[in-house]
Amino acid sequence: MTTSKGNLRTCSKGHEYYKSSDCPVCPTCEQERKPADGFLAKLSAPARRALEHHGITTVQQLATYSEKEILQFHGMGPASLPKLRAALEESGLSFK
Repeated sequence: MTTSKGNLRTCSKGHEYYKSSDCPVCPTCEQERKPADGFLAKLSAPARRALEHHGITTVQQLATYSEKEILQFHGMGPASLPKLRAALEESGLSFK
């Protein structure tokens, strides 16, 4: 069934949602797994997933990468860099 919202889908947890793209991410599941605090909570879902995919879950791990390397991750855009820089500065760190 297709509507103007997209195709009706059901995730593995049983949540029903509409998507017009091929993106398989369930919005309900994504909201449930969003961190409540920390630097990852300040990022968009695609940017957060990009870092998590590369095993980056702490600012110490983030500091081992350059800005250029981070921007090459699928899902990471330039709008996320100021948030990442601020998180690093709060901890006395910077990009490599």
